[in-house]
Amino acid sequence: MFSSFFAKRNAKNLNDERFRFLFEEAPDDEVVVFDTETTGLNPKKDEILSIGAVKVRGNKILMSEKFELFVKPRFEVNETSIKIHQIRNIDVQNALSPREAIEQFLHFIGARPLVGYYLEFDVAMINKYLKAWLNIYLPNPQIELSGLYHDKKIKRIPDGVIDLRFDVMMKELGLPIFGKHDALNDAMMSAMMYVKLRNVEKL
Repeated sequence: MFSSFFAKRNAKNLNDERFRFLFEEAPDDEVVVFDTETTGLNPKKDEILSIGAVKVRGNKILMSEKFELFVKPRFEVNETSIKIHQIRNIDVQNALSPREAIEQFLHFIGARPLVGYYLEFDVAMINKYLKAWLNIYLPNPQIELSGLYHDKKIKRIPDGVIDLRFDVMMKELGLPIFGKHDALNDAMMSAMMYVKLRNVEKL
């Protein structure tokens, strides 16, 4: 993920020692699976509307340790965005500020590795706020679910085309798809996928 040089510079750039725990050793065999809902797909201009996450220890999804909150954007949520995630302006009217939300999220994840589906986007959205506030990027190791799935699948069809759409991957793994599309549900389904992929040699 990060080079040794970048990791050291990232740690050195931290401007608030209260968050030094992000650079400490993570609990053994624990990860955090997370997802965001946003106003769009451009990290430079779009904003986070909600964050959902759950911890996984070994092969156990810790249902009692889940995380969900809404974030108040600077601008109104447009109709196109609402059709995708069903988050209306009234839903975020009294939500947390981005800094309050990110602070709670950081305390939830600690130094644990992060897992997700097309995780790069969600991490980029968090980093947009984090860089402006703490002058760092998320230092946590990252595990991409589509990459895990691809590596398992390619063993069986080395010359084939692998469909990496989320619903296709869930179906192929024999996992249920939750009806409601939101950050927490997506994180829970991703956690199920992570546990399943950890325990199969090939697909």
